[in-house]
Amino acid sequence: MKTPINFKAINRLAIPATIAGIAEPLLSITDTAIVGNIPVDGVESLAAAGIVGSFLSMLIWVLGQTRSAISAIISQYLGAGRIEEVKTLPAQAIFLNISLAVLVLLSTIYIVEDIFRLFNASGKILEYCVSYYSIRVWGFPLTLFVFAVMGIFRGLQNTYYPMLIAITGAVLNIGLDFLLVYGVEGWIPALYLDGAAWASLIAQGSMAVMAFLLLYLKTDISLKLRLPINPELRRLIGMSLNLFVRTIALNVAMLLAVREATDMGPKYIGAHTIAINLWLFSSFFIDGYGAAANIMGGRLLGARAYDDLWMLAKRISGYGVVVSLVLMGSAFLFYYPIGNIFSNETVVLETFYAVFFILILGLPINTVAFVLDGLFKGLGEMKYLRNTLLAATFLGFIPTLYLGKYLDWKLYGIWMAFTVWMLIRGGALVWKFRKKFRPLLQNA
Repeated sequence: MKTPINFKAINRLAIPATIAGIAEPLLSITDTAIVGNIPVDGVESLAAAGIVGSFLSMLIWVLGQTRSAISAIISQYLGAGRIEEVKTLPAQAIFLNISLAVLVLLSTIYIVEDIFRLFNASGKILEYCVSYYSIRVWGFPLTLFVFAVMGIFRGLQNTYYPMLIAITGAVLNIGLDFLLVYGVEGWIPALYLDGAAWASLIAQGSMAVMAFLLLYLKTDISLKLRLPINPELRRLIGMSLNLFVRTIALNVAMLLAVREATDMGPKYIGAHTIAINLWLFSSFFIDGYGAAANIMGGRLLGARAYDDLWMLAKRISGYGVVVSLVLMGSAFLFYYPIGNIFSNETVVLETFYAVFFILILGLPINTVAFVLDGLFKGLGEMKYLRNTLLAATFLGFIPTLYLGKYLDWKLYGIWMAFTVWMLIRGGALVWKFRKKFRPLLQNA
């Protein structure tokens, strides 16, 4: 059956994917806003939440790439009309992924202080990092399971159920944040930063249960491990390894930024924590169209519908740019109120406002990069995505970051490095897509 490439078809996938995609940064933003207003050691708590959040995001992004690989393979087989051939693949992939997650969890829990010292955390900030991480890390395997199930649904061209899972987790997390961080007088003691960690862990567990039930009740995909090993598992592992390396490079950039901001002092890491959470929120908001490109692109490639694939790339990029312009306008309109949501510390807010405009102006650049990134994942172009990220990080981000440090640009240097990083990523993907698929067009 021909896949329609129109506004309705794209947004039927993109809008639920956007809502699902912003759930994770929304959880982080909620923690940031609530933790930043803790009446005791608010600045130190905010700094610890930012450091731990960045490290956990690195772990999740590195091992969570199986989601994209599962989605790409299932959507390609769906487009080719051969979906029965990969019915045993999801269970095998999830088993492998969760095993790695448990291994990473057990290997980090005993060296947690050493890990956060690498971020230049010390004193009270280090103490809070250890406490916060020791609770939140147990949600790591649960999150990877949820990601994998979402990848299965995406491959089946369904973003509605992932949206329901994400909304449930976000609403639960926000409610528990207020309940556990600040407490209820006479009923629940205020747990402050530890309360935010428990809220996230309970929300992640609830999402995992919901994901399992939806997959069991709404699809005929079984999570029962069956042999023999599916022939596509090898390709899935190859895709995942390429994305693994790519994500390490991505997180090198993220973690170096956190490390440099931490080294500048509490007000800088506090401001950077607000900025990076807003950057992630806007990125995942735009990434809903990247998810739609991923889902539809894989199916079109499986059906060898190259003209439709070209049209998809043009239309979905255009829709994404419109969304980014709306976000830009909203951010400039509410420039100062946005900062007040996250902190009541004047020194943190002044530092944040000084660099917020750089983040806003980079949104259209991010759009092109994220939409084509999603499309390339659906096409199975993981090796090229890996090489692009390596080049952007080691030839763009890091030199710009340390040039800014040498010139004492403070947070300006960090956010200029992010801008250069995204320019390289987006430009390389535009060039590659035109080079590879334009010659395949029937009317070229």
